[in-house]
This record gives sequence, C-alpha cells and structure tokens, in this order.
Amino acid sequence: MTDFACADLYDAHEGRVQVVVGTFVALGRRTRFHGPIETLAVYEDNPLVKAALAEPGHGRVLVVDGGGSLRCALVGDVLAASAVAHGWAGIVVHGCVRDARAIDALELGVRCLGTSPRRSSKHGFGERGVPVTFAGVRFEPGAHLYADEDGILVSAAPLL
Repeated sequence: MTDFACADLYDAHEGRVQVVVGTFVALGRRTRFHGPIETLAVYEDNPLVKAALAEPGHGRVLVVDGGGSLRCALVGDVLAASAVAHGWAGIVVHGCVRDARAIDALELGVRCLGTSPRRSSKHGFGERGVPVTFAGVRFEPGAHLYADEDGILVSAAPLL
C-alpha cells in the first residue's frame, strides 16, 4: 500500500512515532514505501548488506547504519536490483549509495545521505538484527518504517 502520507500518519499517531531528523536523498521509483525493519550496523564495509538483500525481503525495509560515512557507497545498482528481486520494500542507508541513476529506475524505495563512486571494503564486519540509532531515531528490528516525500517515520507497531 502506497496510499499514505507521513504527515497524516504523524498527525494521527503523534507521540507514538519517531521522526527521522535531517534530509535524506530519495532514490528509486517507490517514492512512498513502508514495512517492518531489518537492521545492519556496518562501517565502510558491505558484505552483510549484500547477504541481507539476497534473502527474501517479504516487504521489509533494510535500515543500514553506515556510521554516516560519506567516503564510500554501501549499496549500488547490483545490490538494489537484488533487493527488488527478493521482495524488499526499501533501503535506508545512513551513509552513501552509488549508481544513483540505475537505482532511480528500480521499483524500490531508497533513502541515503548521499552518493559516492567509491565502493566499500569487503571484510564482512558488522552486526545484523541489532538496534541502531541515527538521525534522532532508534531503529529496532521488527519496528515499522514509513517513508514518503515529506520524510521518514518509525513506529513500534504497524500504522496501516
């Protein structure tokens, strides 16, 4: 379901939702997306991102805490295409992506801090399924994320 507005959800659930602070770049053909959250905490290293997006997404949103690094990309067109093929609703990256033009053509919602042509390292460092905090919000695995043209909301329970 993409017929929702974060502003309306906020008004209806004020006090029960968290609002992501700051401006994230919006990519992908899904300008509005939502789903249960899966989390990753990585830093300039993306094998865990690749592994997660190769699993069935079941309409979830992958939230990647890349430590806010702008030095390299954690997601590119190949991983974004894998997300589409495996049924992920979207990806939120507290860091960079690359191949923005190709990602923008995919049936996927992506939010990121920016872009970088540099790829990440491939060591496999990081954690999956742990709470991550950035942009004034604590993202818990299993919580629900809603993103549209106005921003991003997080709720402990489904709002739709």
